[in-house]
Amino acid sequence: MIITKQRLFSEILDSLVGEKTVFLVGCGECATVCQTGGEDEVKALSERLQQAGKIISGSVVLEPACNLLEAKRQFRKYRDLIEQSDSLLAMSCGGGAQIAQEASGKIVHPANESLFLGTVKRFGQFEEYCSMCGDCVLDTTGGICPITRCSKGLLNGPCGGSQAEKCEVDSEKDCGWVMIYKRLKEIGKLASLISTSERLRDHSRTVKPANRQLTRDKGVKK
Repeated sequence: MIITKQRLFSEILDSLVGEKTVFLVGCGECATVCQTGGEDEVKALSERLQQAGKIISGSVVLEPACNLLEAKRQFRKYRDLIEQSDSLLAMSCGGGAQIAQEASGKIVHPANESLFLGTVKRFGQFEEYCSMCGDCVLDTTGGICPITRCSKGLLNGPCGGSQAEKCEVDSEKDCGWVMIYKRLKEIGKLASLISTSERLRDHSRTVKPANRQLTRDKGVKK
């Protein structure tokens, strides 16, 4: 899940300077869970923008906002409203904002800041567990990612700055490598630390922009 937070209203207004009519685009998945782009948030922001003198031509909540085909399909239903708008305001992650631009051809402004790939601990509480590095080491670190859970992203072991099992960078956080050590000891896999410390990251797996295309399995020809 992509975790987002809504930009300050003053920042949103600043981005819309010179533009009178705006069409709002929400997201029915990640942004809805984060309360930054669901039906309620779209309605609330629409009202605030109207109070600030903007004309809201319409709105739609996509399922999800990052799906190009879905965006094009929905935008066709609102073609006239979108065409008469000076811009679109995307209440989604940055991916959804860029899809809105590609699907509409209009100027698109982001209403949200995209923060991280998050796990849901409980309602309204999100934490970052994975940095999507493309070179996973979880099999040798007890299922705890050192790239993400260590504030320095160290792959080959802990730094020398932690105190009382807390992180040197943020003393409120547990040291990621202490967590890894305890977990491996608990499951009897401390020996796997050796293979982790000798491993080099393959940075070619994180070349931007990334893409992946699935192929259809047509079965085995007889």
